Amino acid sequence: MGKISPVSAKYIIHTSINIEGTVDRPDIIGAIFGQTEGLLGSDLELRELQKSGRIGRIEVNTNIKAGKTDGMIIIPSSLDKTETAIVAAAMETIQRIGPCNAVVKVQKLEDVRISKRNFVIQRAKELLKTFTDNELPDSQEMAEEVAQSVRMGEIVEWGRERLPAGPAIDESEEIILCEGRADVLSLLKSGFKNVIALNGTSVPESLIPLCAAKIVTLFVDGDRGGDLITREALDVTEIDFVVKAPDGKEVEELTKKEIHKALRGRITAEQAKLDLKDVVPTKNGMLRPQYKQDGFRGVQDRNVRVPIGTQPVITPQTRAVVPKNVISDEQKKKFKQMLDDLVGTRGAYVLDVNMNIMGKVPSTELQGTLRSVKGVQAIVFDGSITRDLILLAEKNGINSLVAMDSKVKPQETKINIYTLQSFA
Repeated sequence: MGKISPVSAKYIIHTSINIEGTVDRPDIIGAIFGQTEGLLGSDLELRELQKSGRIGRIEVNTNIKAGKTDGMIIIPSSLDKTETAIVAAAMETIQRIGPCNAVVKVQKLEDVRISKRNFVIQRAKELLKTFTDNELPDSQEMAEEVAQSVRMGEIVEWGRERLPAGPAIDESEEIILCEGRADVLSLLKSGFKNVIALNGTSVPESLIPLCAAKIVTLFVDGDRGGDLITREALDVTEIDFVVKAPDGKEVEELTKKEIHKALRGRITAEQAKLDLKDVVPTKNGMLRPQYKQDGFRGVQDRNVRVPIGTQPVITPQTRAVVPKNVISDEQKKKFKQMLDDLVGTRGAYVLDVNMNIMGKVPSTELQGTLRSVKGVQAIVFDGSITRDLILLAEKNGINSLVAMDSKVKPQETKINIYTLQSFA
């Protein structure tokens, strides 16, 4: 008998069979050829069609249960659709198989080409989506990439801590000291080449002699983190002037005009120290500075003061402990599993309030994602937790950050911080 190639088959006949007894596969095959012999004429004789390769190998799948046999008969065909339908109808004329009564019913005629066509369409959609998403950046992305490359080309790494800095940091008599790499990029974009970042909440040791030899302006964010950095910097190094971004804003968010305006309104370090001593309690129990100078933090209420001699002084030893959100052991276990999955991928999981994954993005796009996506409660990523990310997370109401390591101490933020060491 000939055998039709699965590639050449155009149609497939699917037929069910129900037999009142127990029979074997050869009995069914014999009944198909025997009871259809001479029924359709010589042109549609099943034996001849199979020898010529126009009908393929007949497959019979049976299941015997409780003395009865049920199954499916599958017949591939390269005939045209009319002839295939005639052969299929002939199958229903089979009434007995061996000594047992049988009922044969055609379930469907399958056009193999339609199945292949549906697969081609679906696969083409997937390929086009992948190509569009990953290979064809839009004009805005191209412009941002070019601008970013120019700014990144100007950044140098300074000192043994490899601090992000502008190219003119060594030859300038005056320098601007800011919080993180994003602030350096923002100031470079505004034309300031003499800028260097702390890269954390504490002042790196290599910056202390640099600040002693330069005229230093400290430029910090307009939030509680900026207050803490200002206090730390004034205590451990020589700062000449202090500038603070408007309330609730970060340096990296300021426009070029806002940056120049803020720097023109800088105040002396001595005045900043006096302003930091004037504090009032806030509703969450923390101590908030009240600044008197318009150029430092905008116009403040100068009548709200703590009586002289009673104002509290915040020190690292007496700083209030920030309350943390409670995280269950099950959630910690889930964090650990996600972090293990991300090792070496430079990716990030963004989680909702139920700790379900909202999406996965590159770690480098985290800050942009947080500014555009609402309802994020936790982030697990392959990278390092920085001060910039902490401030942005606090602003967006995020509860937990999970990463490989952290440059921020857990007691400095109300956000839960977990690293690989946390799960050891």
